Amino acid sequence: MIALIDDIEIGYDDAGIGVPLVLVHGFPHNRTLWSPQVHGLMDRARCIALDLRGFGASSVSPPWSMDRYADDVVALMDVLRVPQAVVAGLSMGGYVALALWRRHPQRVRGLILASTRAGADSPEAREKRLAMITLARERGSAAVADAMLQGMVGKTTREKNPDVVEGAREMMVASDPEGIAGALQAMMHRPDSTETLPTIDVPVLVVAGDEDALIPVSEARAMHAAIRGSRLEIIANAGHLGNMERPAAFNHVVSEYLAGVTLE
Repeated sequence: MIALIDDIEIGYDDAGIGVPLVLVHGFPHNRTLWSPQVHGLMDRARCIALDLRGFGASSVSPPWSMDRYADDVVALMDVLRVPQAVVAGLSMGGYVALALWRRHPQRVRGLILASTRAGADSPEAREKRLAMITLARERGSAAVADAMLQGMVGKTTREKNPDVVEGAREMMVASDPEGIAGALQAMMHRPDSTETLPTIDVPVLVVAGDEDALIPVSEARAMHAAIRGSRLEIIANAGHLGNMERPAAFNHVVSEYLAGVTLE
C-alpha cells in the first residue's frame, strides 16, 4: 500500500489485529525485511511495516536525517489513525526508533531495539560511510550489497541457510543508490542517543544476535543496563539480521514482550 505524506509516497504493509507494532527496517533494507514478523505476529499485533524514504516503494526525497525518518513514521501513524504503538527498529531502524522517542514520546507505547546501538558514529565510522556513499554513486547498490553481505548475516546462516543470505542480498540490491547515500548521510550525522536511554519509561525489549559482526552484543548489553526495566534477549546462531535468520526465535521473544504491553 502507498500513503501520500507531505508530498512524498510512503510504502507500507498493514496486517493483523492487536497492539499496533510499527516495524522500521535497517540499512540498506526495505519493509520486506519484516515479512517473517508480519506473517508470524499478525494474530497478536497489528503489524505496520513501512519503507523509509529512499527505500522500497517510498519516494527518494531529501531531507535525510533520523529526525525526518521519525517524523515520517509518525505521519504514517496519523494517516492510519494509530495514536500509539510499539515501535520496533532494527539497526538503522533502531536509530529512528530512538529519534521517535525523543521527538514524539507520547506516540510510543513500547520499544524493540534490535541489532542496534545508542552511540553516534566514530570518526572512523564516518570515513567508512563517506567511502560507501562514493561506492553507491559510482558502482550502484549491488556493489554496496556485496561489500556488506559478509557482515550482514551470521556465520551459521552463511553456512547453513544460503536462501536467507541470497534474500538479504536481493533486498539490498533493490535499494536506490541515492536512497543509500541519503541514509548514510543521516547515520553519519545522527546524534548520540546514550543520554536518551535513561529517559525511556515504556517497556523496552533489546534483541541481539550472538554472531552479529556489525554491532556487537556488548552494545545491546550497554543499552539494557541503561534502560531501567528493559528486557535483553540474545538470539543464538544469528547475526545482524536475527529476525530473518532465526525468525521463530525472534518472533517468540517479541510475542512474550507484547503479552505484557497494553495501550493506555
